[in-house]
Amino acid sequence: MSSLLLDVNQLSYRYDRRKVLDNVFLRLHEGEMLGLVGPNGSGKSTLLKVMLGLLPLQEGEVRWYGTELTKFKDWFKIGYVSQKANSFNSGFPATVFEVVSMGITGKLGLFKRLGRKEREQIEAAIEMVDLAGYIKQNIGELSGGQQQRVFIARALVSNPKVLILDEPTVGVDAKSEAQFYQLLKRLNREHRLSILLVSHDLGVVSKEMDTIACLNQKIHFHGGAREFEEHRDEILLRSYGHDVQVLHHVH
Repeated sequence: MSSLLLDVNQLSYRYDRRKVLDNVFLRLHEGEMLGLVGPNGSGKSTLLKVMLGLLPLQEGEVRWYGTELTKFKDWFKIGYVSQKANSFNSGFPATVFEVVSMGITGKLGLFKRLGRKEREQIEAAIEMVDLAGYIKQNIGELSGGQQQRVFIARALVSNPKVLILDEPTVGVDAKSEAQFYQLLKRLNREHRLSILLVSHDLGVVSKEMDTIACLNQKIHFHGGAREFEEHRDEILLRSYGHDVQVLHHVH
């Protein structure tokens, strides 16, 4: 059995008196591709923020690599691409190299110069996402799908073991989306990268991920993609409270 990287147990969270997460459990194993799905307002982004220490832990337990969240320090092991990456200001005057380097300057300190080792790390991350030919290009000149790859490279530059993506395909065309999932599978296969992808797109995620977790305040299903497909209607009725039609995209 592959080792457990993330272990969330009995996690609950409130905004004032409104409970947005109720007794949530979630697990991510080494080498796994996990899709966390649920409708808008189901608590997906809140769960991510608590897991990443961006919101305080109120009730329950989160462990990364067996270490309690409040004691966990090795954040370089976790790469994160937030929803905000999708609304990037395309007029921002920065090259692909400069944007990806931002993933490493946090560790170096803002005013320290990049050494040869860091430059090689940046170039390797850009190559991993198939953008080596665009390294000096301004990010505003790239397509939405290419910009998305730049932000993935920025998350990968510290050589993490886990990549977390929050609604990464919003605003991306079908061709770029297909290429994006091919990239994730290659990173998972060749670099043994564990992936946690958050999305409301049930059709694609259930087809592309190994494991599915359905969240709507609570976890209503957490298991293999094949099992999800076999019991999909029942799971979705439980998760969403009404019948849901799942659209499978043809790329």
